[in-house]
Amino acid sequence: MLTLLDQLDKGTLWRSPGGIHPPEVKFLSNATPIGQLPLASTYLVPVPQVGENCTLALKVGDKVLKGTPLTQGTSIWHLPVHAPTSGTVVAIEPRASNHASALPVNTCVIAADGKDTWCELVPNQLDDLSHQQIVDKIRSAGIAGMGGAAFPTHIKLNPVSEIDLVIINGVECEPYISADDRLMREYSQDILAGIGIIHRLLAPKRIVIAIEDNKPEAAKAMQAVVNQCGLPAGSIRVTVIPTKYPSGGEKQLIQIITGREVPSGAIPAKLGIVVHNVGTAYAIHQAVTQGKPLVERVVTVTGKNVSKPGNYWLPIGTPVDHVLTATEFTPEPDQKVIIGGPMMGHALANIQVPILKGTNCILVPSSQEIGSTPEEKACIRCGECATACPALLLPQQLFWHAKAEEYDKAASYNLKDCIECGCCSYVCPSDIPLVEYYRIAKSALKQAADEKQQAERAKQRFDARLARLEEEKLAREAKAKEAAERRQATMTGTDKNAVAEAMARIAAKKAAAAQAVTGESITEESSVTTTDTTEVPKGKAAVAAAIARAKAKKAAQANADATDVNGAETDNAVTMDANDSISATVAIAQEAPLSQKDKVAAAIARAKAKKAAQQTDTAALVHTDTADSTSELNAADDKKAKVAAAVARAKAKKAAQQAETNAENGLNQTATPAVDSKASVQADVNDDTEAAATDVNDAEAIKKAKVAAAVARAKAKKIAAASAESKTDAEIESVDEIQTDANVASPSIAAELETVTTEADAVLPSLESAAEPIETAPLSSDELKKARIAATIAKAKAKKAALAQEANASSDSSVTND
Repeated sequence: MLTLLDQLDKGTLWRSPGGIHPPEVKFLSNATPIGQLPLASTYLVPVPQVGENCTLALKVGDKVLKGTPLTQGTSIWHLPVHAPTSGTVVAIEPRASNHASALPVNTCVIAADGKDTWCELVPNQLDDLSHQQIVDKIRSAGIAGMGGAAFPTHIKLNPVSEIDLVIINGVECEPYISADDRLMREYSQDILAGIGIIHRLLAPKRIVIAIEDNKPEAAKAMQAVVNQCGLPAGSIRVTVIPTKYPSGGEKQLIQIITGREVPSGAIPAKLGIVVHNVGTAYAIHQAVTQGKPLVERVVTVTGKNVSKPGNYWLPIGTPVDHVLTATEFTPEPDQKVIIGGPMMGHALANIQVPILKGTNCILVPSSQEIGSTPEEKACIRCGECATACPALLLPQQLFWHAKAEEYDKAASYNLKDCIECGCCSYVCPSDIPLVEYYRIAKSALKQAADEKQQAERAKQRFDARLARLEEEKLAREAKAKEAAERRQATMTGTDKNAVAEAMARIAAKKAAAAQAVTGESITEESSVTTTDTTEVPKGKAAVAAAIARAKAKKAAQANADATDVNGAETDNAVTMDANDSISATVAIAQEAPLSQKDKVAAAIARAKAKKAAQQTDTAALVHTDTADSTSELNAADDKKAKVAAAVARAKAKKAAQQAETNAENGLNQTATPAVDSKASVQADVNDDTEAAATDVNDAEAIKKAKVAAAVARAKAKKIAAASAESKTDAEIESVDEIQTDANVASPSIAAELETVTTEADAVLPSLESAAEPIETAPLSSDELKKARIAATIAKAKAKKAALAQEANASSDSSVTND
């Protein structure tokens, strides 16, 4: 059985599936030698053209020579771009791309100086270079596949597996294109020199130069140089294959030469096969031996609307419109300018685009050569597309899924294996542009894959960041722990005690802060929960104002009565005063809802009312006995007078304290102080009574009672004035001012005021110590109203009793004087 190599030596060929036979029309351009066009005034060099991760090596205003590198990069996929001619960089900006979409790409714009001066070139002797040096020179020259795919050549020349067969592709199967044909005819020796470099790098067992049988002159030229080359005999041969489109495709050519099919998703190198274009072999020879980078290539300019069709050496970056102008292009209405051949090329939306490394043809057909685009019709499921497909795909299924934008399902039918040859579209009777649908689907899948890859990279960066932060945290904690252990090891007993005390203080502060937040305050006798607000309740302020007005009215009435001994108020006046106070109190109560402090104030009023009622009863008993005659005073009357004086002093002191407390409550919104209960008030009265009883025979008792009454009236007057003017506790009159008022009111008793004040201060602590907090239950509106009415009536009765007592005291004084 013959091996593959034996079959290659015998010239055995295999048939490839599918394919078509469109008109070739190569005669328009292959009849003349490769020519030169005048230099353009401006060259557009996109960066990058092949690969990625490159940066510009120059800036606007820099002067460049032909062959000067414009970009630099470190990625294995990066191919540098070189200046196509000498001149000045005038702009680096986005320009329209040489693509069907015409999307802008970053472009280096060079204004040519017309000299076309080369940079310094360094020729090399092949024997002096190592394999890696050769590969590096090919890469630095920016050489890519010249057949149209523009795959980086240095990657193909450095495979990871052993290569048995190298195929030099000179098929050039697409209609109209003849660039490789003319290159093989005119530069066969340079092409063979490049093949020798490839042979040295890859050391294959066989090299096959494949040429279609429609290029006999090229086949003869290549066979002639092969016979004269210094390569081992039988290691290289020229093979002529039948003309059929697309036999020039990489996988199709491998199948024709070897009969082996490249698996889906695999590359030919896995089969030990590498394919290079004849133009690529020529560029390799120029780069390695002469040091020339890839700055120009052969391009076929053809079509019946071009007056000078042919093949031309065009610098990379030459604008298409300059080429058409130089070849005397005559446009028609709706003229199409196609980059590439009629089968795989694409129409340009803008002719102000550059020639690239993969550009092999500019086709300008007339309306007779290529008609208007026919209207797309419905698929009739004839199956012609499947028969013509050289990749053995199912174009109908691919079309349906691509049109429905079901790109994942299209990918499941091996969409990526489509070479976009256009055979299916060419044979479709419904004129469906199948290749266009496939290209859109491929673009969508590529975009989705790129987004997924970017998301995966972002996730990896995020995970790496989290891991780094966690490591830094653990490192800090370990460092802090080591430092703490070192400090603890060097710490003395005193230091440990100081640390313990500091920790205890911190714990105490935290506990105090927690207690302040919850608003709880624990005392030895009771626990009272209060709530602070940031504003003074309207109801509380109104109640305080009403109480102040009532006290002021009472003090003013008492002062007026003191000036007239015989001026006793009638019951009607007392009743009117009580009614006014009641009306004011009820009106205030209706202004705002009662707070807890208002309820406590009501409880205080009830307690005071009961106390005043008791005092009124006591005063009534005293004045009943003395109503008939003012000349018969006995010891009991003196005792009652002293009791009344003590009660008056206690009331004055309590009234002053209560006014101060109410003022503080209105400003600071603190809890209402505890209230005297009925039992404590009665105990105070009894204590004062007992104290007065010890002075029954004291001749100065009546005089002291009068002084006490005057002091009480002065204090009440001052408290009323302070409440009416809304004074704070800092503005309350001092005791010295009250004494001055007492001196003015009663000059005759000024000398005895200090003694009486001392006695009042002695009685006050007993009254204050007897006061106990009262827990009050919430009151209804009716109960509160009744309590306020009772308090007002009690105050009126107390006022009446005080007036009667003062009248009796005045009578006693007049009797004594007589």
